[in-house]
Amino acid sequence: KLLHSALNFLKDFYEKKASFMQKQEPAGPPPPAGFESYKNNAQSGGVMQLIQQIIVDAKAMEAEAIRSEEDAQKAYEDFVKETNASIEAKSKDIVEKSEQKAKAEVELVETKESKEAVMLELEQLSNYNAELHQSCDFVVKNFELRQTARDEEVEALRQAKAILSGAKFEEFLQEA
Repeated sequence: KLLHSALNFLKDFYEKKASFMQKQEPAGPPPPAGFESYKNNAQSGGVMQLIQQIIVDAKAMEAEAIRSEEDAQKAYEDFVKETNASIEAKSKDIVEKSEQKAKAEVELVETKESKEAVMLELEQLSNYNAELHQSCDFVVKNFELRQTARDEEVEALRQAKAILSGAKFEEFLQEA
């Protein structure tokens, strides 16, 4: 807007100046040989054309900036969507792994308890085995002695039975 108002002001100024301007002959002698007369460069357009070019460039830059901003906004929105999706996936993964960890910890506790119970049972069985071994050793060690004692006891019972049955006592004395 500022450039448009400046351009309009310059147009009005130069149009008024052109209407008041008189054509003059150059004062003084003509320029020496080798010098050309002063003319406006055909390629340059002057201040007004420069301002018009600035206006066109500014509009193009504004359009490009708006496009860039829209692209950046779209890229940002896409980034936010991807980030949110990633965060959600990671959160689900954390929940699943936490559940797996909890299950593994429960199994670990149960396994340790089971191991302790088995170790206690093995210790009890080992103690029982030691007791049985001692008992068996005692029986094996004293087998001959106990067998002799039992034979004597059986013989004494036969004699007692014979006495009670009416046998003579003298027969027993001779055997002994």
